[in-house]
Parts: sequence; C-alpha cells; structure tokens
Amino acid sequence: RIATTRRRDAMAHEQNPEAVMHQVKAELANAYAQEFFTTVRDKCFQKCVTKPGGSMSSGEATCLSRCTDRYVEATKMISHVVLQAYSKGGV
Repeated sequence: RIATTRRRDAMAHEQNPEAVMHQVKAELANAYAQEFFTTVRDKCFQKCVTKPGGSMSSGEATCLSRCTDRYVEATKMISHVVLQAYSKGGV
C-alpha cells in the first residue's frame, strides 16, 4: 500500500510542479525549524543550566526563557532584513 501511495504521489508531483515546489518549501521550513530549535535548546541549556539535575531552579528557568526569547527576536529581525533585501532585489 505504501509503495502504491508513494508512486501515486510521485506521479501527481510530476504532473504538478507547483505541488512539488510547495512540498519542497514545506520540508525546508520544517528542517529549518528543527535546526533552529535544536540550536536554541543546546546553546541556551549550556548557558543557563550550570548543574543539571532533577529539576530546574527558578533562575535557570528564567534564563532559559530569556535566552530563547532573544534567539526568536534575533531570528525575526534577521528574517525581516533578508525579506526586505530580497523584495528589493538585493539578495
């Protein structure tokens, strides 16, 4: 069944390049999101959790929250600048 479904999907994509592009964009967005959250998790955990244990202190939780917020804000700013440059033909 799975092979038949995949073949049917592949045939549909061959007939519809827009569907292929949409799927590729979705997969790239998913990969980017996974990479972003892995990076944030690793860097913020390393910075904020000095003595891993069974639970986090309130200071560690606050640090993690602020660290994550900074990464999200920085990503928004960078994305905004890149999109502006792209819309002006600069990228």
